[in-house]
Amino acid sequence: MSAEARTKDEMRVGSRRVPLSNPDKELFPDDGITKAELIDYYRSVARPMLTHLKGRPLVMERHPDGYRGKSFFHKDVPGYFPDWIHTVRVPKEGGSLTMAVCDDTATLVYLANQACITPHPWLSPANCLDCPDRLVFDLDPSEGGGDAFETVRWSAHQLGDLLTELGLRPALMTTGSRGLHLLVLRDRRTDFGTARNFARRVADVLAARHSDRLTTEPRKNKRRGRLYLDTQRNAYAQTSVAPYAVRARPHAPVATPLDWDELDEPGLSAQRWTLRALPERLDTYGDPWKGLSRCRRSLTRAAKRLDDLS
Repeated sequence: MSAEARTKDEMRVGSRRVPLSNPDKELFPDDGITKAELIDYYRSVARPMLTHLKGRPLVMERHPDGYRGKSFFHKDVPGYFPDWIHTVRVPKEGGSLTMAVCDDTATLVYLANQACITPHPWLSPANCLDCPDRLVFDLDPSEGGGDAFETVRWSAHQLGDLLTELGLRPALMTTGSRGLHLLVLRDRRTDFGTARNFARRVADVLAARHSDRLTTEPRKNKRRGRLYLDTQRNAYAQTSVAPYAVRARPHAPVATPLDWDELDEPGLSAQRWTLRALPERLDTYGDPWKGLSRCRRSLTRAAKRLDDLS
């Protein structure tokens, strides 16, 4: 980035001048990845990433001392945030809080400067907080076993096939952490309770089909090595890691959207792409989720088809 676009103390992003602090601070010291590099990364992926952040409350996972230091999940917007950052007032038990909404590149850069390594958006938009338009299925490997990720791959295939059978169009993403997410875009005609119940019913049907390998049992000591089909994120005020978000793990792995045919590539893992590798992937292959909004489907119709399978 040119010196004209960034100085030691600020960066110009569109019409905004975003203040910078300690840009040389190493957030991933094993690789020498500084806060400035994190900021540059988020600026480079802003176009596809903002598609999944705009208009949604988000929780900031902040690591001011680097990924190995103390961290915290920041929900309420601090008073020192600039007034050009969009916010939404969110009710909670006993009161409310003001949450950030990342609607533009300048805000994404500002959050990265706050050592927000990973943004976690809500599954519903700020203008209708109880109207989720996304379902998330979280597939993490069970503890132990060298072929644990192979079970995640197999499970993603089975779940993707079932969701397609129900008339939905699931999308696939590495989490940058341990496993894979399947994302389903849907209309906003059902509330969180209905959406979560549907997701759990899908998981129950799949677990019944493959009871030797899959389970919906939340207690680890009851799973007996089976992969847990996690649908717990589909509840009010829960969040999911944003596509293209950096994770606070060694080498700065990135939550990476995939084409379905990439699921069988030998080198695939949850941490396959990193902050330094992802921009080249985007430049070479583009965004696998481009046009994903056209895959939005009705949950009501899918639920009727699920009734026929149950």
